[in-house]
Amino acid sequence: MVGSSTLGSILVSFLLLLLLGSSQSKTVKRDVKALNEIKASLGWRVVYAWVGDDPCGVGDLPPWSGVTCSQQGDYRVVTELEVYAVSLVGPFPTAVTNLLDLTRLDLHNNKLTGPLPPQIGRLKHLRILNLRWNKLQDVIPPEIGELKKLTHLYLSFNNFKGEIPVELANLPELRYLYLHENRFTGKIPPELGNLKNLHHLDLGNNRLTGTLRDFIRYGNGFPSLRNLYLNNNQLSGGIPDQIANLTNLEILYLSNNKMTGPITTKLVQIPRLTYLYLDNNAFTGRIPEGLYKHPFLKELYIEGNQFKPGAKPKGTHKVLELTDTELLF
Repeated sequence: MVGSSTLGSILVSFLLLLLLGSSQSKTVKRDVKALNEIKASLGWRVVYAWVGDDPCGVGDLPPWSGVTCSQQGDYRVVTELEVYAVSLVGPFPTAVTNLLDLTRLDLHNNKLTGPLPPQIGRLKHLRILNLRWNKLQDVIPPEIGELKKLTHLYLSFNNFKGEIPVELANLPELRYLYLHENRFTGKIPPELGNLKNLHHLDLGNNRLTGTLRDFIRYGNGFPSLRNLYLNNNQLSGGIPDQIANLTNLEILYLSNNKMTGPITTKLVQIPRLTYLYLDNNAFTGRIPEGLYKHPFLKELYIEGNQFKPGAKPKGTHKVLELTDTELLF
């Protein structure tokens, strides 16, 4: 038979365990405060599912919708925030930049307005930043270059303006850079060629000027680049011989620019070139015969130029538009 003193000790121990368990499952106050500020700024469209005091969930209450937390010592921290396609209205919620352990921030397909705040540079652990399909505007702050772990950057389909920040070249892990469908002007920073891991670069549908020669002038630039989208800009000049240095290139999309001159035979030396879109420029001369014999080239689109008679396209010529549904990983 258990004595009253023993029973009391067991009860105290049980209560202590409950208290310890509760304290260990607490979410760090900084993140709770930040998410409640976000909740207050975003309105009911998203936060009707944000119930309870703890965004990481407590007791019978699950984590807030779109919030992912991880254990860090005795506390939990918010590591992912995904609130997309719910018609969020208003300025970019600056309180997001207080979630210092975020690895993924996805607010795409909303109606966020205003600039991207310079405080975005505080998110040192961020790997994926997806803000496409919003109404964000102004210039991209140079602090974007402080996100050293970033691998995926999606800023397409917004109203960003000004020059593409050269600080993007400071992101050593960057693999996918989507800046299309904005209002960027000026020349493309050639320093982007220093991004050793960059696979996909889409700068289409902006107001960019300058030449391809300036852009790829570095001899060892873009060592991993597979897809290069520069269509629907105001680029001039020709296709330089240095294009052959992009040995991993598979897609070169130059449609609807102001480019001129003959087509360099160096394109034939790109071993896995699969899609080549040259249409609606002012190219002249002949198409290198080697392109018609290239073992990988499926599409060669040449209409709307000034080639000599006999130049012919190759492939079925569907308009190439990369959809925004490409997997993040």
